[in-house]
Amino acid sequence: MAILTKEEAKKIIDKVLAFSKADEMSVSLTGSRTGNIRYARNSVSTSGESYDLALAVTAVYGKRSGTSTINEFDDKSLEKTVRRAEEIAKLAPENPEYMPMLGPHTFVESNTFAQSTANIDPDYRAKVAFDSIDPCKKKNLTAAGYLEDTTEFVAMGNSKGLFAYNKSTSVDFSVTVRSADGTGSGYVARDFNDSSKLNAKVSTEIAMQKAMASVSAKALEPGKYTVILEPTAALDLIQNMMRSIDARSADEGRSFMSKKGGGTRLGEKLLDERVNIYSDPTNPDAPNAGFSMDGRPQEKTTWIENGVFKNLAYTRYWAQKQGVKAVPPPGRFIMQGGRQSLEELIKSTEKGILVTRFWYIRAVDPQTLLYTGLTRDGTFYIENGKIKYPVKNFRFNESPIIMLNNLEAMGVPTRVRGNMIPPLKIRDFTFTSLSDAV
Repeated sequence: MAILTKEEAKKIIDKVLAFSKADEMSVSLTGSRTGNIRYARNSVSTSGESYDLALAVTAVYGKRSGTSTINEFDDKSLEKTVRRAEEIAKLAPENPEYMPMLGPHTFVESNTFAQSTANIDPDYRAKVAFDSIDPCKKKNLTAAGYLEDTTEFVAMGNSKGLFAYNKSTSVDFSVTVRSADGTGSGYVARDFNDSSKLNAKVSTEIAMQKAMASVSAKALEPGKYTVILEPTAALDLIQNMMRSIDARSADEGRSFMSKKGGGTRLGEKLLDERVNIYSDPTNPDAPNAGFSMDGRPQEKTTWIENGVFKNLAYTRYWAQKQGVKAVPPPGRFIMQGGRQSLEELIKSTEKGILVTRFWYIRAVDPQTLLYTGLTRDGTFYIENGKIKYPVKNFRFNESPIIMLNNLEAMGVPTRVRGNMIPPLKIRDFTFTSLSDAV
């Protein structure tokens, strides 16, 4: 019962709404089947599969709201949940920023579901683990990895007539490979909607190569270096920037998009002119549901065009206050890149550092988007277009705004955690100290 069809979900939501005595009511219904397998020290440690189905009811009286949740679906339990939400709403204080619920909308259809992923079973998971562990054993390396596959649906409806439904699948795989002496480490992560695109053996071989190549790392002096950020590393900083494009924070002077003396920097060229970032729920490589969880449609939206910020994300309340369109934040985003491969970016580098990924990233200054963190699992020195030797990991202090002004080249975008990100070649990236972590 965990994965309901659109018709089954609507039937339950309509039944719940029929019990309502509130001024307004909204219902969200979610269900999932999630499987996983985890391994460490070249041995599977856990595996399993879980099913979940849950319903949340929000009742509203004026500007007072209350929410109740349940995972039982007989009529008596559903009505009890509605009454509980109504009772909580009557006791709640008024929310001065409450916005009335939205009426019916038309949402774009996104290809977020793949039957191949929905069909994943324990045999598939065991084969992924074997394909990752076996080659590591043969090379006297140690693998630790995790595979998670999910089939899920999200449905929502309200007393104003809005209804939305989306069914999706995802498969996420990551593995860390260590050398026998523990001094070398490699990492790779892959995620797709369609599991037929995942090749755990090939992915693990990349991590193996990094682990073997990163043994006996040398120390380099901290400073400013040309870096090549693999997509996993590039995403860590760019994603933080994309999470910080809230219009209210900018208007209230609390963000990198705030202008001194008031106003925002919307429409200003803040980045290299080659930087273009947009969201599109229908993108075939990074599809997303056609609606946000407050019922607004997700549409193709340009956030950055030729280095110029074109849009900010608005809550419905703040958009009304400012008299602008209420643009929801991006569910996922696509950064346009170039045509070069990672190998070609390396070949074009006279002196630089290749970064596999970052770790333990923390904000230093939200108004400049300055972050600090560590490199990890494969950091290498490049000279005359070739990887010369592994280097000890660094701590960095860098802002994605500065980083994307120091852009030298971009490669072909690949999918990372649901987004499309190219490898980036950046000059003057700031490393502040060394780290003994592998």
